[in-house]
Amino acid sequence: MGKLDNQPQRFFQDEDTGYPEGEAIKQQINVRNRRGLWWRIFFMFALLMAIASLVALLATIVNDAFGYVVIINKEDPERLALDVVAMQLLSASNTVSSEDDNELAAGIAANPNGIGFFGNAYYQQNQDSLRLVAIDGELPNEDTAVSGDYPLARPLFLYTTADILSNNQAANVFMNYLLTNVNAEIEQVGYLPTSQEDLTFSQRNWIKANANIGLQPGQWAAIKPSGILGNFTIAGSSTVYPLTEHMLAAYTAAGYEGTFANQSLGTTAGIAAFCDGQADIAAASRPIQSGEFETCRKNGRFPQEFRVGTDALAVAVSAQNSFLTNLTQEELQQVFTTAETWADVNPAWPDEPIYRFIPGADSGTLDFFTDAVYDAHLSDLSKEDLVRLLAANITVGRGRALEREQRFFENALLFEAPDLWNEVCAQPAATRPTGCTAPVRSQDNIYDLLMAEVVKPDVVKTYTLLNSILNRRAIQAEAAESYPNGDLEFRAWVNRDFVTNAQSSTPELAGVRTAILGSLFVIAVTIIFSFPVGVGAAIYLEEYAADNRLNRLLQTNINNLAGVPSIIYGMLGLAIFVRALESFTSGAAFGAVADPTTANGRTILSAGLTLGLLILPLLIINAQEALRAVPNSLRQAGLALGATKWQTTWHHVLPVALPGILTGTILAVSRAIGETAPLVVVGASTFIALDPSGPFSKFTTLPIQIYQWTSRPQAEFRNIAAAAILVLLAMLLALNATAVYLRNRYSVRM
Repeated sequence: MGKLDNQPQRFFQDEDTGYPEGEAIKQQINVRNRRGLWWRIFFMFALLMAIASLVALLATIVNDAFGYVVIINKEDPERLALDVVAMQLLSASNTVSSEDDNELAAGIAANPNGIGFFGNAYYQQNQDSLRLVAIDGELPNEDTAVSGDYPLARPLFLYTTADILSNNQAANVFMNYLLTNVNAEIEQVGYLPTSQEDLTFSQRNWIKANANIGLQPGQWAAIKPSGILGNFTIAGSSTVYPLTEHMLAAYTAAGYEGTFANQSLGTTAGIAAFCDGQADIAAASRPIQSGEFETCRKNGRFPQEFRVGTDALAVAVSAQNSFLTNLTQEELQQVFTTAETWADVNPAWPDEPIYRFIPGADSGTLDFFTDAVYDAHLSDLSKEDLVRLLAANITVGRGRALEREQRFFENALLFEAPDLWNEVCAQPAATRPTGCTAPVRSQDNIYDLLMAEVVKPDVVKTYTLLNSILNRRAIQAEAAESYPNGDLEFRAWVNRDFVTNAQSSTPELAGVRTAILGSLFVIAVTIIFSFPVGVGAAIYLEEYAADNRLNRLLQTNINNLAGVPSIIYGMLGLAIFVRALESFTSGAAFGAVADPTTANGRTILSAGLTLGLLILPLLIINAQEALRAVPNSLRQAGLALGATKWQTTWHHVLPVALPGILTGTILAVSRAIGETAPLVVVGASTFIALDPSGPFSKFTTLPIQIYQWTSRPQAEFRNIAAAAILVLLAMLLALNATAVYLRNRYSVRM
């Protein structure tokens, strides 16, 4: 009986349920373990591939967003600031300027209250009637100049080109003679020798230009060919002039042939003559400036620098002056700019007017003095000084256009005649210039204009972050060789200025402020429109809609719309919001149109509504899933306690589903932030410098900006595109973090 009772049980396990036993179950477990292992490996591999792809993408972006760059400015910004200081010196009361240092020395000698500065050679020539003034307790001599204790020690230069040295035998032989003998002769003129290192560097430059001679790098030989052909002209610094005169006399006395001319014009004028082809050698008491170098290059001349000596700039007073023996650098600044009398500088000194004798505007000595004594920066200048610099360096037509965009001063016009301005501003609001009503330009705005219109920084070479880290010395050598007038600097393209500046056609000055504001405005409109509509549609479909053919058709269409390409939504937005609802989206229906370019409906409102339609299916589907996840028992409990359908949904179902709804919203908004195609169709601007002021403004967004920059051929646009991607990622993470915070907060409440 017991045996019969056991048989149905064994039959139930083996036949009805099909449970394996013994070896069969072991085999089944092993097969499932192996299958699970392969799936686990596949999923881990997929995860690692996804992580590696994201890391590689991020590394590529970061690699382009940082690194060394070589920048060449059309105008040196520091030099522009110092030009303002130089004009203050030249326009100060009781100031006499001259390019002839002998005139300055004679003027000081004749005036007991006179003071001035010039090359030490001129002091040596007039030392009987002049007296040196110590600066910070130091007098100019070889020891203080070499050690750097004397603050007004400066190098002296000659500039020429390899082509001139190759084609002009006379100029070539003179440069060889000068570089061979200058250190032995220079002290006779009153100047100091250059260091052997600097002299060797200059000699190597000469050897490079004379490769046909057969000298090896590091070798040096004096040459004295017979029958020298050609003639040459030296033009430039009055400070270097005594040295070149002395060396030319020694050159002739040594029996060298050839004809020459030596002109004292001032450093700036001499370099200009050299760049224009009117001189073969330029003499300079300061290094050649970036703008001057570029002028030479445009004229087919590539200057090579030869340092030929050192000058300790002499600050001198009349021998009749009995009270002035030393000046601090701060006192030196006052003496040549703000002070009217000696007592203004030091109460112990006489209350007598100061008479200043300084070099002229074309003098390299004046340039060097302002650079050494005054710590001037373009960004620190007053608004008035910045405007003066801008006006002095742009055309009247360009200035008029800028002033019509936005005025420089509230009560004064700089480029426009008042009568014409009043006539232009009397036009209808839709056609008159924005400058008629816009606030005046700020100091920062004018500084940005000066950089864009005058300084015009040009990134001529860029290096990736990895290359900058691994090959720093090679990059420095290449920059020094190929771009001698360029500035090599490590640049983070993502910086405060990049985030706060408006868009510019110059990548070095371009920023994403306008694009950031445009993206935020568009996303705000998108969320305001799509979130309540999407959640409302989901509540209707889940909580109220009956299971009939119409509602099933609606559900199917919503599911299908989630996969429609975004460009289709762009065409839909163009047809509905831009064209059909033009009066609404342009603001005409509300009397808000101030810009005729937005009267066609291509505004932030159209873009936001279009993106709202794009993410609406995603929001509806995700909200439905969140509502379905709420237990039915919660609904039944609410209804059982007497709550209405809406009260139950609003107070119980929706709060529980809200974290899931916000999760779906995060995903949908993330997609909307990165969209480009729909915005291009509805009229996003690829270049716009004006910030949006409301829903009826013209606009651009970060993805549009990135797309526009990546399509440009210049390498630096690739760098700012990478920087803009990092800004976009940061903005996306910030918005998502806010949404995650809200979701988690509501989750805790539930």
